[in-house]
Amino acid sequence: MMGHQAKQTQWWDEPVNVFARIPEDHILRRLNACLDLNFVREEVASKYGRNGQVSVDPVVFMKMMLLLFLDDVKSERELMRIIPLRLDYLYFLGYGLEDTVPNHSVLSKARQRWGKEVFERLFARTVEQCWKAGLIGGDKVHVDSSLIRADASLNCVIVVEKTVAKLEQQGDASGQEEGSEDDDQKGSGPGKSTVNERHVVQADPEATVVRHRIGKSLPSYKNHRALDDKAGVTTTGIRDDGEELPAVFEAHEEVTGLKIKKVVGVLKYGTVFNFITLETLS
Repeated sequence: MMGHQAKQTQWWDEPVNVFARIPEDHILRRLNACLDLNFVREEVASKYGRNGQVSVDPVVFMKMMLLLFLDDVKSERELMRIIPLRLDYLYFLGYGLEDTVPNHSVLSKARQRWGKEVFERLFARTVEQCWKAGLIGGDKVHVDSSLIRADASLNCVIVVEKTVAKLEQQGDASGQEEGSEDDDQKGSGPGKSTVNERHVVQADPEATVVRHRIGKSLPSYKNHRALDDKAGVTTTGIRDDGEELPAVFEAHEEVTGLKIKKVVGVLKYGTVFNFITLETLS
């Protein structure tokens, strides 16, 4: 059964005005004034039953996830530990000083319950609010990618013999040149053996072993995003590099409903195929 957080206003008004301890220009006060997440309950209502234990309010779930990214909190366990210590967090989440903060496991359970499709819709609705608030220009975007380390160590990487059939099923995107991230677009020609043809990350088979310039090769993913020029609003996240530019365009325009006119990217996006694609934008 879906819960609904009741705001504890007695701690945030006179005569005991704890709210006054939070500066007026604090990011969470500003967010609370303009961010409307009530649509979250509507989006996830079908994921909850009518009976049973009452859940944490889905809006509170979303705000907790937002705090993880805003303050770069290293884990959900750490977030739950510091929430009772932070007046700004308690205010943002609608908790009183005596409220019990839920166990860290509720966040992972919520993600599993809601599923990928729900988060994609929530993401689109959030970008829509940014557009209505005037945070998105829409006609000029910056594209780039970042390596994201998988939650797995090198001890999880094992040597395997992959058949040609398995390689064909996985596609060329799974193979990285033995070297650095900068080489990951070269492919594997005749007689060349790539790291990810010979190795599998046992704890996370979808991850690939990549080295970023210098240092050790580590199990990783790659996040691609398009940032709006006006305020840096992230509009998409997908998987590979220069060849993914058209997919970034499509996702950006689908989410924002705006036509891209200019694109700014690093050298690895400067392929013939991308130049032809960019020509179609004019």
